[in-house]
Amino acid sequence: VLAETPATSVRTQVLNGLNIAKKGTNTKLGPKRIHEVRVRGGNKKFRALRLDSGNFSWGSESITKKTRIIAVVYNASNNELVRTNTLVKGAIIQIDATPFRQWFEAHYAQPLEELSKKRSNHVQRKIDSRKEDAKVDPLLDDQFTTGRLYGQCGRADGYILEGKELEFY
Repeated sequence: VLAETPATSVRTQVLNGLNIAKKGTNTKLGPKRIHEVRVRGGNKKFRALRLDSGNFSWGSESITKKTRIIAVVYNASNNELVRTNTLVKGAIIQIDATPFRQWFEAHYAQPLEELSKKRSNHVQRKIDSRKEDAKVDPLLDDQFTTGRLYGQCGRADGYILEGKELEFY
């Protein structure tokens, strides 16, 4: 393409599909809705428009469970994302504590309400050795009683906040 006058510049770069950006998904909290997107090479990506659960790990216990997401509590970048319950990377969310409580009670045989039942000597020794390590952060203990834990979200998967991180929220 030739320029009409010397003052107008000639386009030297041709725009192509590689430079076109896709808009953000803005995944909301709700019943699961996932769309397939065709990408380069005929492959598929899955775009989550709405999600209601995810995999969350409890770092100090080295355990991961699938659990329900209750609400978005805090987002450092934008309060609008909290109000609209938008799931983005780095968002602080509330999750259901039930799967983690059930695992803790089964693994350490130390329920919140004390129940006693007959066990063999071998099982009792194994449980006693586990009970030595069965210490839960007091801040986490308060959350277990309410049934809601704080987690950090990235891809609707994340981890449970503990220690200094939890004190901030």
